Amino acid sequence: MSNAHHRKKQPVLVRQQLLEVAARLAGESGMSAVTLDAVSAASGVSKGGLLHHFPTKNALLDALFESLLEKFDADIDELMRADPLPQGRFSRAYLQAVSGLKDRPDDSRSWTQVTIALLAEPRLRLRWRQWVAARAEEYIGTDSAPDTLIVRFAADGLWFADTLESHDISDALRRELIARLIELTHK
Repeated sequence: MSNAHHRKKQPVLVRQQLLEVAARLAGESGMSAVTLDAVSAASGVSKGGLLHHFPTKNALLDALFESLLEKFDADIDELMRADPLPQGRFSRAYLQAVSGLKDRPDDSRSWTQVTIALLAEPRLRLRWRQWVAARAEEYIGTDSAPDTLIVRFAADGLWFADTLESHDISDALRRELIARLIELTHK
């Protein structure tokens, strides 16, 4: 009898491991590399075990998106807790979370692939729109001024430019741009 029948099952840890492997594969080789077989092989989890958690590739990709979105939300919440000024707090945190992705290569690579998938997958675009709408509603009293919306749109542009690696700007200029955008949230 194999040890698999005697080892303690840890479904939460296995699920997290599968998501981490999927994120790593997406970051290293693109979303097309995230197949059920590849994730199973790279994680050391049987295909049956993988299918128990994610019955389809779409279920795996959706869970990967949700996992990254939860981490993004946690980053924003942490930044907001550290910010004493209520007016524009969410927009500042959003800008800082987006611009900070560049400094975290693993997160950045994962988000790069998921951002590309967002453009191609209607269900992921819908989920993103829902997240944006929920945050806009949640912070309507502090982050509904036109300037805060400009900041969030600029953050999205920065995110897209980082994803495409389309703009070669110095660190000093990047800091200056972010500082100017943060100033807008105080109006």
